[in-house]
Amino acid sequence: MSEIKILNKGEKFAHASVGSVHGFEGKQFVKDATGATSCEISFGSLPSGAAVPFYHSHKANEENYIILSGSGRFQVNDEVFDISEGSVIRVATNCDRNLKCTSDQPMTYICIQAKEGSLGGYTMTDAEITERENKL
Repeated sequence: MSEIKILNKGEKFAHASVGSVHGFEGKQFVKDATGATSCEISFGSLPSGAAVPFYHSHKANEENYIILSGSGRFQVNDEVFDISEGSVIRVATNCDRNLKCTSDQPMTYICIQAKEGSLGGYTMTDAEITERENKL
């Protein structure tokens, strides 16, 4: 299993890493390492032929899965569909979900869990252009 490393932390930010996504193995949650208060993010990997060992649902949180590599099948309640690198799947609350890797190589994915219906402003509706010296 990959270990999350806290690389840098300040009063207003946290920088953590699960390391190389290529070759990542297991499941790693990052909320505690980053101190996130709005969502839980996890990195996961399934070897060829493997599925998450259980179905699950959430009462308040939707999940968004982003497939980074590999391919497989995804099930939401009784609906099953193909997924592959680049797929983004949103799953609402109160329904069962699971995924399985069907490719020869492992399937690596990110899952973002946040309270369903909580997104107010986003992108530029929640942003403000500021003036700051560029030190990059």
